[in-house]
Amino acid sequence: MSQAPPVPLLGRIALHLKLITMEQLSEATRLQGKSGGSKNLGAILIELGHLNESQLQEVLRARQQVVARARAKQAIQQADAQPEVPPAAKPAPAQAKPPPTPPAVPVAKPAPTPPESGSLFGDDEQEPPVAESQPPSDEPPGLELSADAEPVPELGESTGQPMAAMEPDAIDLSADSDPVPSPAAAPQASAGVSAGPSGTADDLVAVLRNGFEKGASDIHIHAGSPMRLRLNGRFEAVDDQPVAPEVSERMVRSALDPVQMAQFDEHGELDFAYSVPGLGRFRTNVFRQQHGIDGVFRSIPGEVPSLNELGLPNSLAKFTNFHQGLVLVTGPANCGKSSTMAAMVDLINEERREHILTVEDPIEYLHPSKRCLVNQRNVGPHTESFARALRGALREDPDVIVIGELRDLETISLALTAAETGHLVLGTLHTNSAIRTLNRIIGVFPADQQEQIRNMVSESLRAVISQRLVPTADGSRRVPALEVLVNNMAIGNLIRENKTFQIFSILQTGASHGMCLLDESLNQLIADGTITKEAALLHCDDPTRIRG
Repeated sequence: MSQAPPVPLLGRIALHLKLITMEQLSEATRLQGKSGGSKNLGAILIELGHLNESQLQEVLRARQQVVARARAKQAIQQADAQPEVPPAAKPAPAQAKPPPTPPAVPVAKPAPTPPESGSLFGDDEQEPPVAESQPPSDEPPGLELSADAEPVPELGESTGQPMAAMEPDAIDLSADSDPVPSPAAAPQASAGVSAGPSGTADDLVAVLRNGFEKGASDIHIHAGSPMRLRLNGRFEAVDDQPVAPEVSERMVRSALDPVQMAQFDEHGELDFAYSVPGLGRFRTNVFRQQHGIDGVFRSIPGEVPSLNELGLPNSLAKFTNFHQGLVLVTGPANCGKSSTMAAMVDLINEERREHILTVEDPIEYLHPSKRCLVNQRNVGPHTESFARALRGALREDPDVIVIGELRDLETISLALTAAETGHLVLGTLHTNSAIRTLNRIIGVFPADQQEQIRNMVSESLRAVISQRLVPTADGSRRVPALEVLVNNMAIGNLIRENKTFQIFSILQTGASHGMCLLDESLNQLIADGTITKEAALLHCDDPTRIRG
């Protein structure tokens, strides 16, 4: 079996000191292999932003000590292996002394616990030979890789096996070795940027806990900028201390598992859910930007809220009594659509004995099976796409299908088909009103199909709930303002006849059917003293209809 290419000693030491991850080392060694050895590993790690200058110097000092110890050991072994000359043939020479070990660079902490491996350079590598002189190098001072400067091929390209000596155990740091700089040595922050936290997983949890306890809906970690929170819709800085790019990267990467890390390194962005015991879950997006790596964490409570806890009217509960059809929750981003839909799903879970199947990206609220059997699928880890999951769902005997987002034509088409074939379908859509929701669903299809789709929507649609979150007058929280459309014979006829613009008049007069215009909901909140007229004007459809 062919052996995987060795990892340069500099990379293994940086990995051991926890200054880089295995994925970052793999990326750097691939680039070094592609360059044919024209670039050394230290320079590549700096170019990629995985190390800064001070961290590289720390690794170089540690490597110098390791190489010096190896050469001293080799010299002693060579002296011991010299054959003895009989006294009669040649007088015994004076006992040779091993070459002196170069002085160790003083450090603040002793060496870490010795790894199990007894090999200095890994099982498949040889100790570096003692060279009397080395050819001159045109590399920048301080970046010379000396004994380990050989080119490194691409990971797995030639052998198909993982690269050898990837683990930090390949570096011998036993108790009788000279001390090596501790990974706890604080890296220098970029000029003018406060290092803040060191970037560990514990630091990330502390940041999320602080935001959660303050009631933030979103926690932002930005490289080169102060951390920020979204509190009741307002975007506020936690303090005035910018986060160093290397700290932001370590903190964000600490939330990723190996599979997510590979996906992020490949695509430069990733959506996933991050769980913190005692806090709940966070819908997370991490992405690269010009200053480094950022992360945005949306707080999701550990318990599914009820309609009352969300400030929603109990009248919405009637929409969970349908056994067939389409119920949509719509609104702009950050308006509470996911929470409203989760509360409705929880009602079904508590009151009915059915099979609930959710398709989300990522999974947000966790729904344990109560009276219903609940299966939750995450686009990516569990299924290729919303459309693929919905095609499969029709053969998985669900009673209720929950779609995290109706994103495209195929997903909308499959949702309508599922609603027509005897399933209750709940979904969300990024539209600002009930009428715009209908136009969006129909308009996504080609013109020659729209008549058929209007017929399907007129028959399968049950309700559209469009909502906003509006700050209260005292600024302590946000409350929902709703527009509710309930499909009846009059609404269905207008949809089929492509007269959705006339639905507005039915919404105005349909209170007895549970319908409501957004502007009337805002007026009611103003009359109750819950919100101010100024706040209502920022969220209304028609300012002339706002009273107060």
